[in-house]
Amino acid sequence: MTNLPRHQGWSIARVVPLLAGTFIVISVALAAVWSAWWLVFTGLVGANLLLYGVAGWCPMTLLLRRLGLPATADCAVSWTRPPTAAPIILDRK
Repeated sequence: MTNLPRHQGWSIARVVPLLAGTFIVISVALAAVWSAWWLVFTGLVGANLLLYGVAGWCPMTLLLRRLGLPATADCAVSWTRPPTAAPIILDRK
């Protein structure tokens, strides 16, 4: 497992789900402790995440693009096929 890809920094494709998950956890905790009206915020974040998945953008992507984040980041490891073993040749005489 030494050939796993490593990210090359933060990109919009990584930050949007990270922020959405963070906002959902916070709003569910606030709904449990404070008021059930915080679940409306959870629904809005979920709707924006669905919009991002279907259309490829949401209001957060516009903000992140203005902040200068790249859309995607390249992987540091290129996937190559490992060398194969030499074929076994049976000598039939």
